[in-house]
Amino acid sequence: MTLIYFILILGIVVLVHEFGHFIFAKKSGVYVYEFSIGMGPRLFKWTRKNDETEYSLRLLPIGGYCQLAGEEIDDDESVPKDKKFAKKTFGQKMMIAFAGIMNNFILAIILLFLIAIFNGAPQNKALVGEISEGFPSYTSGLQEGDEILTINGRDASSNDLLALELQVNVGKTIDMEVERNGEVLEFTIEPKKVKIDGEETYKYGFVINDEVKHGLWASIVYSFTKTLSLLWQMVLMVFYLCTGQLGLSSLAGPVGIFSVVGSAAAGGIWSLVSFTALISINVGFINLLPIPAFDGGRIFFLIAEKIKGRPVDPKFENTVHAVGFFLLMLLMILITYNDILRLL
Repeated sequence: MTLIYFILILGIVVLVHEFGHFIFAKKSGVYVYEFSIGMGPRLFKWTRKNDETEYSLRLLPIGGYCQLAGEEIDDDESVPKDKKFAKKTFGQKMMIAFAGIMNNFILAIILLFLIAIFNGAPQNKALVGEISEGFPSYTSGLQEGDEILTINGRDASSNDLLALELQVNVGKTIDMEVERNGEVLEFTIEPKKVKIDGEETYKYGFVINDEVKHGLWASIVYSFTKTLSLLWQMVLMVFYLCTGQLGLSSLAGPVGIFSVVGSAAAGGIWSLVSFTALISINVGFINLLPIPAFDGGRIFFLIAEKIKGRPVDPKFENTVHAVGFFLLMLLMILITYNDILRLL
C-alpha cells in the first residue's frame, strides 16, 4: 500500500504540474509533442483525434514533462513557425513556464482547505502547549500559552519556522524570546539528551499548542497562510543549505519520500492529504528556483531575453539546461544514497 500511495501522490502532483504547462501551451497555440507522466521507459501511449500530442505513461514515477515545439536544439521544420514556443509573446511564454508552479500551489491550497473544513484549521502561531516536568523548559520558567517570537535571534513565530530553527540548532542551547501578557521575556534553554526507541535525541520539554478553529473563513485563512508559511520555510532552508547550517542529509529524494509516505499512511487519510499538499508546495517551490532544467531556469532565460531585447541562442540555452539536468541527477543520486543509509 505504501508503494501505491507513493505512486498516487507523486502522480497527482506531477499531473497537476504538467497539466498547467500543457493547458496554457495549448491555449497559446503551441505544438505539444508529448504529455508524459513519469520518466524513463514508456509503458504505453495514446493519442486523441485531431490532436498532435502523444499522451504517455512512463515507468519511473519521479517526474514528468510536457514537450513543446521550439524548445529542442535542432529546429523541427515540420512544425509551423507560429506554433513554436520561441515565437510566442513574452507574456505567453512566461505564463506557460509559470503555469505548472501555479497549479502546484493551487493544489496545495485546495488540499489544506479540505483538511481544515473537515477537521478544523490548526492555529499556526508558535504557542507553547504542555511543558514536561524534569525537562529544561520546565525549570527555565517557560509557561504554557507563551508565544514564541525568536530562537537565537531568528524569527520562530510560526510552527513551521520554529520547527526549522529547532532543526538547525538541534542539540544546542537556545536563547528564546517569548511574549507573555504583552511583555517580551527571554529564556535560555539547554536540551536534554534522551533515548527514544533506542535512538539518542534531544528534547527541550515543551510541545506546541494544537488548538483548532472551525468554520469556512478560518479554513480559507489557514489554507493560504499555511502555504505561505511553508514557502518561507523552504526559502530559509535553501539559505541554510547554502551557508552550511543544514547539510544534504536534510534533503530527501524518492527513497526518502517513500519512507515518509508509510508514516503518513499510518496517520490516516488526512495525514496523506496533508503530505500531498506539502509535496505539491515543494515541487512548486523547487521549480520556482532559477535552476537549469527547472521552470525557474526557463523563466530566468525569458527575463534575460526580455532585458537583452533579443532571443537567447536556443542551442546555448538547451545546453545549459542539459548540463543542469545532468548535475541535478548527480545530486539526486547523492541524496538517494543518503536516504538508503538512513533506512539501513
